[in-house]
Amino acid sequence: MRKIVLLAGVGILALLAGISARHLPDSSQALKGSVLPDFNFPDTSGRQHSISEWRGKVLVINFWATWCPPCLKEMPEFNALQKRYSEQGLQFIGIAIEDNEPVAKHLAENPVDYPILVGDNAAITLSQQLGNLVNAVPFSVVVGRDGRVLHTHPGEFSTKQILDTVKDELSAAVNR
Repeated sequence: MRKIVLLAGVGILALLAGISARHLPDSSQALKGSVLPDFNFPDTSGRQHSISEWRGKVLVINFWATWCPPCLKEMPEFNALQKRYSEQGLQFIGIAIEDNEPVAKHLAENPVDYPILVGDNAAITLSQQLGNLVNAVPFSVVVGRDGRVLHTHPGEFSTKQILDTVKDELSAAVNR
């Protein structure tokens, strides 16, 4: 019973942090142009993946959790964008900030066409290094083909916002 109350409390706090993060100053300007650090996390089957696997692509790295309603709302939109723009080099990567078991269960019921990694506490630390000032979930980082941070986004990230952020990177590949 205590675990359920604790999880509900954490979920409510994360939701409130995500909502309030929309009103914070955008940290993307401070990080814009910095190089994404190398990191690796396992997928739900335990296989390690390095971020360098997706070098040369436009990355949308999304920190999320199964207990976060805005996170779950974003996933189908991310999946649709992944399908639509993957040939132009857009790659979504989800990094769950919790244990493997609830993530694997969620993905079994709600599969996606982009990699989901499980980072637990190490993912929280990474999101902080990437500008997550209030530990908001969801939290997204957009990285250009050159590995440099283009934008960070605390809170829900809409399709329009994503496309506005990545359009120049995607069209540059078409014009090469």
